[in-house]
Amino acid sequence: MITLELDDRYSRQVLFPGVGAEGQRRLAASSIAIVGCGATGSVLASLLARAGVGSIRIIDRDYVEPSNLQRQSLFDEVDAAESLPKAIAAVRKIAAFNSQIVVEPHVADLTPSNIVSLLEGTQVILDGTDNFETRYLINDFAVKNSLPWIYTAAVGSYGVTLNVLPGQTACLACVFPSSPKGALETCETAGILNSAVSLAASIAATEALKFLVGAVEHLRRTLLSFDVWQNDRAEIVADRPRPGCTACGRHEFPHLAGEGRPQITLCGRNSVQIHERSRPLDLAEMSERLRPHGTVRHSNFVLKFWREPYELTLFPDGRAIIKGTTDPAVARSLYARYIGT
Repeated sequence: MITLELDDRYSRQVLFPGVGAEGQRRLAASSIAIVGCGATGSVLASLLARAGVGSIRIIDRDYVEPSNLQRQSLFDEVDAAESLPKAIAAVRKIAAFNSQIVVEPHVADLTPSNIVSLLEGTQVILDGTDNFETRYLINDFAVKNSLPWIYTAAVGSYGVTLNVLPGQTACLACVFPSSPKGALETCETAGILNSAVSLAASIAATEALKFLVGAVEHLRRTLLSFDVWQNDRAEIVADRPRPGCTACGRHEFPHLAGEGRPQITLCGRNSVQIHERSRPLDLAEMSERLRPHGTVRHSNFVLKFWREPYELTLFPDGRAIIKGTTDPAVARSLYARYIGT
């Protein structure tokens, strides 16, 4: 039940006929997951938290850097100076403007081994990731469990989004049967406009609101893309599953099974992530161990170790991001040398 205080907070949204008082009550009882809290993810989290979605689970493997601040709207210079994990920083910022909802931070990489525990119990999954490997993993999980999700991406001045309603619309594997081949543009190579990010995330957030308040008849059933600089816009019909689709048609889920899962080079940085297994570490103890070998700094959430020309960011679960290389073999070697195997 929405209280008088909540009514006042959301009064302008309740006045909108598409939401109304009943829709606002539905939002308050809703639970969503946002996978990735970078550019698109931070806008999604901010908009949906301000709209009053009652429970938001934020899953992100990364930490805040100065280069994020141009487009990642939930973070500030203090977060970047402290290398705060994005999920933790996001929860703190959201609590400052809406303390009446529940926001769970998970500083983790979404993998086949943890996807069930991280996504179960949610009604909609929103994509704030930066790579197709994770998106195909989400798609496998969503289709297998008949769980709606919203694909969203932005790079340069381009943005794209797709609603996936398993069994009703095309899924990601229907539209892209295999991961795009060759060199893909990233925010490192093509740059990115914060306005393109905000537009893509705003459209996706609106689609999530439609679903959560029960306005499913208004959900868009196309792959929508646009270029805010070139003034281009396109839509591809995606209103039904593709016959023969691996996920929708054959009910095969290779990404969920972990087949061929590679090391992932992170968007926007010359980095490789090591995420092979959960291995709880004492960051204070590790800091002392590493101190003779380079510069080290740690908090309860993250440890940073510098040994030229590399920078190693270590998380309490044993996951690490090695900056200064895109070669997984070099990253593995550095991890083994300084963290151990």
